[in-house]
Amino acid sequence: MPKRRPRLAWTLLFLVVMLLAGGLVLAFADRETWNNIFGQIPVEFVFAVVGALVAARTGNRLGWLFLAAGLVGAVDVVTQAYAARTAGAELPGAVWVAWIFTLLLGITAPLYFLTPLLFPDGRLPSRRWRPVAWLAIVSVLGQMVTVALSDANFSNNFPRLRDPVTVVAPLGTAFNLAQEAGLLVFVAAVASMTVRFRRTGAEQRLQLKWFMYATVVAALVILVAGEFTNDLLPEFEIAFPLIPAAVGIAILKYRLYDIDRLISRTLAYAIVTGLLVGLYTGLVLLATTVLRLHSTVAVAASTLVAAALFSPLRRWVQRAVDRRFNRVRYDADQTIAAFAARLRDAVDLDAVQADLLAAVNTAVEPAHASVWTAVGEDARRPAPVSFR
Repeated sequence: MPKRRPRLAWTLLFLVVMLLAGGLVLAFADRETWNNIFGQIPVEFVFAVVGALVAARTGNRLGWLFLAAGLVGAVDVVTQAYAARTAGAELPGAVWVAWIFTLLLGITAPLYFLTPLLFPDGRLPSRRWRPVAWLAIVSVLGQMVTVALSDANFSNNFPRLRDPVTVVAPLGTAFNLAQEAGLLVFVAAVASMTVRFRRTGAEQRLQLKWFMYATVVAALVILVAGEFTNDLLPEFEIAFPLIPAAVGIAILKYRLYDIDRLISRTLAYAIVTGLLVGLYTGLVLLATTVLRLHSTVAVAASTLVAAALFSPLRRWVQRAVDRRFNRVRYDADQTIAAFAARLRDAVDLDAVQADLLAAVNTAVEPAHASVWTAVGEDARRPAPVSFR
């Protein structure tokens, strides 16, 4: 199975890419359909690519989960594009293709919601969380059954078509309950991440930080952009792929230990931006309403003041943020700064050497450190000191 695993993962990725390309071809002649499915392409593609990489290299269950989500999403893209072509040119079996699209539409959300429950090792935190996984399965089956037996969601997606399978009356209430069960899965999965963070080791905490960082950034982008637009879908389609990308980075451990610096830099620039925007707005209002200056002069003066304050404000905020969120780097910077101050007054080479090794050990904690001096008879002889 380990030898077949990469082949299966890359085959599924190829299938996803072909399905997405087929959906684009089908929707090319219909502008409305093109607009509906075009934004879904990055989401499904990123999930499939990350899933293939994780599944092929590590066998982590999250990789297969992402591949399944990407595959189901790609099938949704193709079926939606195919069924929507009915308005312009009749395609055979369009009504059944639309039914398949509606049937699969409720599967992707629970697949996404399971991610925080299984992250980062692809396993549940403990056996106590098994009911959450079963609830996700119930949510999927509930949505599929209600859609399969009634027009619970078909007419909303395809008003020009008629549901080919309507055995019972619309089961809208049951469908909504199944969706709410999926939301409960997500809430419980987020709670499981808190439990993991408290009980796990240093490496998994860094992995969890990657996921949390991407989730917070994506949520803020969606919320802030949603304040200026009436449709949240474009912002969701742009920001949501950040989450699977962060999952892939964390599981594959690519530059894993940069997350603390990334978080501190993001917080620092966000705080600086907010402070400068507030300062700029306040200066413009002060100059135009109180000092009665011309608006052009007020804007120019406020811009100059904000630009002049950017660098000192950024340094001050960065130190404050590093002190709280990136303590290792902050302590290392303080150690190096203290060593540089002592070095200016040092005259004894042996004392400088010992001080240098102590500073390096405190700042970066190496397994081994050596110093080569070029003074006196022992110019070519290293002075090694090891730290274990």
